[in-house]
Order: sequence, then structure tokens, then C-alpha cells
Amino acid sequence: MKATIGKDIARAALLLSDGELVAIPTETVYGLAANAFDPDAVLRIFQVKQRPAFDPLIVHVHHREQVEQVVSAIPPEAEALIERFWPGPLTLVLPKSPRVPDIVTSGLETVGVRMPAHPMALELLRSLDFPLAAPSANPFGYVSPTTAQHVVAQLGNHIPYVLDGGACAVGVESTIIGWEAGLPVLYRPGGLSVERIEEVIGSVRPQVKHVLPVAPGMIESHYSPSKTLLVGDPKRLIGKYSFQPIGVIAFRDRYDVERCETLSPTGDMNEAARNLFAAMRVLDAPGIGLIIAEIFPNEGLGRAINDRLRRAALRG
Repeated sequence: MKATIGKDIARAALLLSDGELVAIPTETVYGLAANAFDPDAVLRIFQVKQRPAFDPLIVHVHHREQVEQVVSAIPPEAEALIERFWPGPLTLVLPKSPRVPDIVTSGLETVGVRMPAHPMALELLRSLDFPLAAPSANPFGYVSPTTAQHVVAQLGNHIPYVLDGGACAVGVESTIIGWEAGLPVLYRPGGLSVERIEEVIGSVRPQVKHVLPVAPGMIESHYSPSKTLLVGDPKRLIGKYSFQPIGVIAFRDRYDVERCETLSPTGDMNEAARNLFAAMRVLDAPGIGLIIAEIFPNEGLGRAINDRLRRAALRG
């Protein structure tokens, strides 16, 4: 089986209704989707991605009313965030409904849910009578895909269809917010800045360390290229490792190395986030021995970029 790429929403819906997996576009990254209420279909996500069974999945919905099929309670702060930021790159971790199989939540009593801000994804969801579980459409731990071609390159032999919605507009995964002891907690920085969230619900504290993840995307080593990646001062690191061909991920500058991927020459953090995973893929090619990444300004989406780079570096 080799995945085909197309824009046929009806075909994607039929495959999903038959228990198959389909890669779908969202504004963040491409997701590997299955019927969230079908445990056998969800199990195939874990098998295809080679994803640990203790790492929960995000459930995607198309309407506020559908959230009530997935969760059992929505606190007022969550309601305010839904009203302000959905559809959009924000996942909320809430008490799960009995309808959600344990395999989706890795046995947890909470579930991550979001409404994607991509017209093709929303049209697909509206055509279905079930929500979609959809982690990023890549082998577990590797760079997340931001185009349909990225999906085929990594998972094309394992799924039948990739719904092509073009390049992802945001380019990093959703921000994940949950509640512990009634207080909001940041489980993962992402495509929606914490500053904007705090404008709505007040202070959000960073995640505390857990032995096992309590939300998607919390495993330390994640989002990684196969090459070793170092994060720090490029000038110092280039001098230290100049004996091998180096690729650099830079914010707005350029460096005299084998290949430099400048994410935003104008210093636009949104553009940098969109280009991050594509740059990782380019530098993971033959001819590069080591990837070096700058530390980005730790505010807004820069916080999410630094988080992804840190996790990628832990693998190396």
C-alpha cells in the first residue's frame, strides 16, 4: 500500500468511517486521524507511529456541541478560552466522557480536545458523525509534517490516503492547557502564545514534571531529526565542531556553514514557527553531520520554538 495524495474529502470520510487511518491537514501540523470512538482504529495510530501506549492523543471536533460528546465537564475558564480561541491552535485537557476509549487517553481520566482552524479539516469533521483522534502524522519522536509530501515520505507505506490542504499556516503543534487543583497549567507551549491565554484567564503556571505524560506532547525527547542537534550560541558551537559539515537553524541571521536555514529574515516569529519543522527536515539530509540551532527570544511563539528545539536536542 502506498498513500495517495488528494483533496477528496468524501473519500477521506469513507475511509475513516471504515476504520482506516487518513492523514489530514490542520493549521498546526498534519495529523494521523482515526475515529476517536473506535478503539481498533485508534490502536492502528499507535502501531503506525510506533508511539508509546502511555502517550495520550488529542481529539479533534468541529463544533462546540460536539465537545460534550468527548468531555464530561467544562470549567468556566475553558469555556472562555473556547469562545476566544477556537477554532485555533489550542488544546484543552478536560475530564473525559465515558464514550472516549481508554486507549485514546492512555487510561487517564482526562482527554485533550481541540477544534482545528483549517477549512478542509473542519469540512471533513462536519461530514462525520464522530470526532477524530489525530496526533502528528509522523513516526513517533521525529519531525512533525507540515505538508502532505512530508507525510508520504515518512508514513506513505502504512496509510491509504493523505488529504492535501497545503502547507500548514502555524507550523508548530497546539498549545496545551489543563487544570490541576482548579488552577490552569501549561502542559505544552505551542501555536497560541501563553501571553494571549493569560489575557483571558489570568496567570497560567508552567507544567510540573511527571513520570508519565498527563497530556499529549509531554515526553521529553520528541520532534527530533535523526542527526544530533545542539542548541546554543552558533558562533561558539560552529568553531567547536568545525571538523564536520554543519547545518544551522537561525532566527534572522545567516552563518557561514554547509547550510543555514534562516527561519525569518525579517524577524517575524510567526514565520519562524511555520518554517521550523521544514528546516529540520532540510538539515536532516545527507551531507550534514551536525545541526546547530539558535536560542530564540523566549516570548510568544519563541517559547514554543525553544521547547521543540530543546526536545529535539535531547534525542541527540
